[in-house]
Amino acid sequence: MNATPPLIELSPRGPYVTDLPDAPGRSVVTPSEPAFPIYRLLSELRSPLELRELMIQPVRTGYIGKPGDPPPAHLPPGAAELFPDVAVGEIAVHGEDGLVHCRTYSVPATDDTLRPIVLYIHGGGFTVGTSADTASITSRMAHDTGAVVVSVDYRMAPEWPFPHAVEDCFAVYRALREEAMRLGGDPEKILVAGDSAGGNLSAVLPLVARDRDVPVPAGAILLCPITNFCAEEHPGFERLAARGIVYDTAFFGFIRGAYLLRKSNWTHPYASPALGDLGGFPRTLVVCGSDDPVVEDNRAFAERLKAHGVHAELFERPHMPHGYYFFPGLVPEGDEALAAVSDFIRACTA
Repeated sequence: MNATPPLIELSPRGPYVTDLPDAPGRSVVTPSEPAFPIYRLLSELRSPLELRELMIQPVRTGYIGKPGDPPPAHLPPGAAELFPDVAVGEIAVHGEDGLVHCRTYSVPATDDTLRPIVLYIHGGGFTVGTSADTASITSRMAHDTGAVVVSVDYRMAPEWPFPHAVEDCFAVYRALREEAMRLGGDPEKILVAGDSAGGNLSAVLPLVARDRDVPVPAGAILLCPITNFCAEEHPGFERLAARGIVYDTAFFGFIRGAYLLRKSNWTHPYASPALGDLGGFPRTLVVCGSDDPVVEDNRAFAERLKAHGVHAELFERPHMPHGYYFFPGLVPEGDEALAAVSDFIRACTA
């Protein structure tokens, strides 16, 4: 009798689901189409051809910025400098459509005790970013708590709209539940965590796990998450997003259209978990700042969790924008937020 192949590849080679050529968000134009001469001319005038691709390109190239541009004194130290004890590795998980690439962050084990695992999901409005972008956050988690942090590279819009990101992240979570010990981890001590769009996906995963009869995580850490795509319901969103810098109305409108495609998806619980049934949701930490356009969303989600009997903690700092924890040491509030995250991981896995 053949053994079931493992879900986790410890020495991955690719290709990965993010490399697949047949993304549903890509257009295919053939010479037989009546409008082919128009599309051919447009392709000669601009590249890429699709307007959605044309719009997302400058965001992807400029989202993090160019490290050589700011004066060195303005740049915070990198993850490798701050946390030299953290080893960075790679694994891949078999999902429905292929291999999902992940980076791992861990400190050397001191004994044979199984360690907590944190499944981390990066942000970027469902359209930009990689697991490498959040290395300072994931490295600190590993350094502070001894947890094995697995950071997932999920498929992004507009090429891969909803629910592909959800499915990729759930595939990794399911694999960790089944094969945690291959990473030295405890399957009963798995948390999900993420920032911004990744915070949304981290809030969605417990619902998907519950609905598919998979044990929910031991805890959820949501850093400035989007939990309700009907953002205009919160008066503060229109006030703060109109002149936002890190996060604004224009970007939100673009990512909502690129990721969800149809208005009917805005209220789907796997897109807007705040609008779903939160019964059985795990212990949760919500981190936010008072100048973030989604701050009222975050406050409301924490209150809704409490109304469902969930242990929910809200960590909010005044005058802080979206993602204020992203650059270590730049503002004390960011370091305080990440310290609260480490405390929460320890509390959930004690």
